[in-house]
Order: sequence, then structure tokens, then C-alpha cells
Amino acid sequence: MQPAGAALLALSSNRGAAYDVVLLGHVIGAVVGFGAVAVAGIYALLLRRPGPPSVSVLRYYRPGVNWAGRVTFLVPVLGVALVGMSHGSWSYNDHWVIGGLALWAAAALAGEMVVWPAERGLQRLVSEDSPDTASRRSLGWQVAASSGVLMVVFVVALVIMVAKP
Repeated sequence: MQPAGAALLALSSNRGAAYDVVLLGHVIGAVVGFGAVAVAGIYALLLRRPGPPSVSVLRYYRPGVNWAGRVTFLVPVLGVALVGMSHGSWSYNDHWVIGGLALWAAAALAGEMVVWPAERGLQRLVSEDSPDTASRRSLGWQVAASSGVLMVVFVVALVIMVAKP
């Protein structure tokens, strides 16, 4: 009888190097994308503090698209590729695959509807050097709170992806 680790190694090696590269991209995309959302939340909290914002906060909230956060859109694309490359080991009948896609869809919707619009508002206030601290605090709270919720979604998705219940 083989140890469980040997069976897992055999399963992984049957998929090939391309599978491993796509898996690595999937994981890095999730970490970078959700990491960027976490950083946005931390900087939003720092921006809510009274007084002038620090140079790093001003630099973070300069106008432009948060491309690092948008890396999250690669996660389901690479996940679908992994299902296809798994040689039948994973399928859309697996509850953890559907659960992961559902969590990603909820996170993407929250990002597009709450996090990134509020982030753009903060960028506008910071770039105009607006003295409107009430708006800065309100938008900062929106980004920070929604970022925190998305971090919970990320952790749940991570547990589901690793445990494959």
C-alpha cells in the first residue's frame, strides 16, 4: 500500500509542468489581487486619520486604475483552465469548484460596486487636495470595511480551494 503523499505526487506529475505553471499563476493572481484590496483598506484607514495624509498614502491614492486589484479577474480564468487541464480530477460537479467561483463572483461584484468606486472618490479628493474631511472619512470607511469583508471572502475561498470538501 502506497502512502497518501505518493498518490498525490503521482496525480500531480500526471498533469505536467503546464498545469503547475497555471496553478502557480492562479495562486499568485489571487494573492496579488486580494492583497491589493487589503492594502487599499489599510491605506483607507490611514487616510481617515485627522491631519494631512502621509506621502505614501498620497502616492497610493494618486489618480489611476488599481491594476493590482484587477488581477483578481485572472483567478477564475486560470481556475477554469485548471479544471480543463486536470484530466478529469476536478469538474464543475465538484462543490468546491462552484463554491470558489461563487465566492469570486461575489468578491468581484463587491469590488466593482463598492471598493473601486470609493477608491476613485478618494483619489479625486486626494489629488484635488480637498479639505472635505467628512467625505474622506466616509469614503475611507467604505473602502476599509468592504476590503475587510473581501479579505474574509478570500480566506474562505482559500480554505475551500485547499481543503476541497
